[in-house]
Amino acid sequence: MHFQHTYYLYGLALLPAFGYLFYLVLSWKKRVRTRIGDPALVDQLTRNYSPRNFAIKFGLALAALVLMILGLANLQHKTGGKVNRKGLDVMILLDVSNSMLAGDLQPSRLARAKQVISRLLDDIPDDRVGLIIFAGHAYLNMPLSSDHAAAKMYLDAASPASAPTQGTSIGEALQMAQTMFNNKEKKYKAAILITDGEDHDENAPKVAEQLRGEGVVLHTIGLGSPTGAFIVDPSTGENKKDAEGNAVVTKLNQSLLQDLAGKTGGTYQLYDNTDAVVGNLEKSLNDMGGQSYEDDNFAQYDSYFFYFLWGALVVLLVEWCIPEKRQKPVAV
Repeated sequence: MHFQHTYYLYGLALLPAFGYLFYLVLSWKKRVRTRIGDPALVDQLTRNYSPRNFAIKFGLALAALVLMILGLANLQHKTGGKVNRKGLDVMILLDVSNSMLAGDLQPSRLARAKQVISRLLDDIPDDRVGLIIFAGHAYLNMPLSSDHAAAKMYLDAASPASAPTQGTSIGEALQMAQTMFNNKEKKYKAAILITDGEDHDENAPKVAEQLRGEGVVLHTIGLGSPTGAFIVDPSTGENKKDAEGNAVVTKLNQSLLQDLAGKTGGTYQLYDNTDAVVGNLEKSLNDMGGQSYEDDNFAQYDSYFFYFLWGALVVLLVEWCIPEKRQKPVAV
């Protein structure tokens, strides 16, 4: 048994605050009685008021709140449904730097990279995948998981705006990927680097050698033209310019990507068309074999939220039916 949405349980922290509010209301009522001054007059004015019913109504409202919070958190019980799978652990490293907006590939390098990743995710359903985006720094979007639908969601949202610091730090992205893998396992691990290779980080080759030592095969995909292309600013539709007013030209660094892949026994591909790139990647990954693991992402659960919500409704109806006044008026 577990709660599906545990963050709703933080709402239970409101209970002491409501208890204190009830205390303040009682104190206020007491002060009002004191200010009136005449006990006989106060008794006359409040003869039909029931402090007991008021307390019961507050307690029921509080109980209804607790039940609603528990209902939103959704208590669940796992009924089984684990699936045995056999596949690789694949970390995908996507360059989201401004240079990926260059138009030498239409509509942009980044759009083509996303197309490759999305198509690959469809073709490797049994592999666990993770997603790292990088520019000036690397950012983990999703750790290794068999939930490919979530990976596509994160992929769709990736853009240069997702990386506050611009640049192309391939070495940092490779280091982050290294930490995502099981270091005890020396095979069945792959990393896919998709970039224009315009790297200013000399650490990348060193990290690639470390990946090879841990059994990680790095496949690289180069997007763009070695002759260079202008970067279009999507907000203005004009070419980006440097501090001196010159249009910025971004060039594909094939030699770096070939070197990184070669250090780990992986492959390098220059993007030509999506089908060819994905087909070659899929073949390379299939040749690596796979390890068996249990996937509980498709486990089935019984949910009990409706019991709590129905309970809250019943409690509120009972609270509504209880009058704050005495049922039998006190005779004067």
